[in-house]
Amino acid sequence: MATISRLSTPSQAASVSSTLKPRSAQPKILIGFYRSSDFNAKVSSSKLAVRSNPALRGPLVVKCSNADGNGTPVKRTVLHDLYEKEGQSPWYDNLCRPVTDLLPLIASGVRGVTSNPAIFQKAISSSNAYNDQFRELVQSGKDIEAAYWELVVKDIQDACKLFEPIYDQTNAADGYVSVEVSPRLADETKGTVDAAKWLHKVVDRRNVYIKIPATAACVPSIKDVISLGISVNVTLIFSLSRYEAVIDAYLDGLEASGLNDLSKVTSVASFFVSRVDTLIDKKLEKIGTPEALDLRGKAAVAQAALAYKLYQKKFSGPRWEALVKKGAKKQRLLWASTSVKNPAYPDTLYVAPLIGPDTVSTMPDQALQAFIDHGAVSRTIDSNVSEAEGVYSALEKLGIDWSDVGTQLELEGVDSFKKSFDSLLDTLQEKANSLKLVSL
Repeated sequence: MATISRLSTPSQAASVSSTLKPRSAQPKILIGFYRSSDFNAKVSSSKLAVRSNPALRGPLVVKCSNADGNGTPVKRTVLHDLYEKEGQSPWYDNLCRPVTDLLPLIASGVRGVTSNPAIFQKAISSSNAYNDQFRELVQSGKDIEAAYWELVVKDIQDACKLFEPIYDQTNAADGYVSVEVSPRLADETKGTVDAAKWLHKVVDRRNVYIKIPATAACVPSIKDVISLGISVNVTLIFSLSRYEAVIDAYLDGLEASGLNDLSKVTSVASFFVSRVDTLIDKKLEKIGTPEALDLRGKAAVAQAALAYKLYQKKFSGPRWEALVKKGAKKQRLLWASTSVKNPAYPDTLYVAPLIGPDTVSTMPDQALQAFIDHGAVSRTIDSNVSEAEGVYSALEKLGIDWSDVGTQLELEGVDSFKKSFDSLLDTLQEKANSLKLVSL
């Protein structure tokens, strides 16, 4: 079996320091680690301070203080280096009211936001910030699901407004906010297309991404939605074969659009990482041999490296060049599920080895705070392709069926989002009842 260097078994994560101190010559941006309950929120035009940050839901608190007056550049963070030096866009995988809590994150280098049904389930069910709007909606005659979508659309619209400057500065290459179609539609091709068209229309923001799952039923939906000129975040990609089908759907959609200018139709392909290791590690532990155990924690990064190799292959050659002449942009790879599930692994395991140009890394609280604190910026995604191929084939030889892994993870992902969606609707119904409002 090939020797694996960079993809060696992860070791215990480094400890997180308590505070990153700014250089005295620069305006203060403190990115510290505190309990959010210790602070109160405060935002103004010259000073941005998030001191109780429900959107972060964890120990990361970003305090931005422009002590030298408006217009002074803020202190650089590793996120700025990630984008400017290596061409990877750091996004935040969370959204909650008030969306102004995103402002310090934008100042620290975050360039986009992703959301999903699980994120909104946590946000809406655990916060009173939605109560007033919810009350007005149901009192006006909206049913529970319609009210849910109004709550979501407002958050997405408000977040899009915050990221518009980035969208404009990059000529529609970055600055997106993603919102997902109903997870109940994961097996419905036409229903997904209709939902995507509706969401795109009601959000009505240039920098919104409509999220569509990469299920077999929805891959044709991706083509149709792209052909309509709607930008798409394709989510729940767990295998190389499904990823290639997603790329083809994007290319087919661009070619079918009939547009002479394709520059404003963009897409990302959300390739999930940590969940791959979670499942394959269990299979390796069941096998139990020294060779199998030595491969734990290596599968996800190896497959991601091969996905990037596929990306480079597919977005080159005559077919792609013909689309480039019409202004087409590559469908960037987006690394999703970047939080570490196994505490024995380094807390930047699914960020640091996946850095490369024309990619996105969307990070929830845990991964974001870890990378800001002690992440290193260098191109890593294609520095060990032969090793990644060695891991991939070694797992196959042990009986790991990558296709089965992808299918199982896709089913689990869709089911998880459906449960979050249904749970939230139940919570909203209970809230309506408690407020003595209408029922379903």
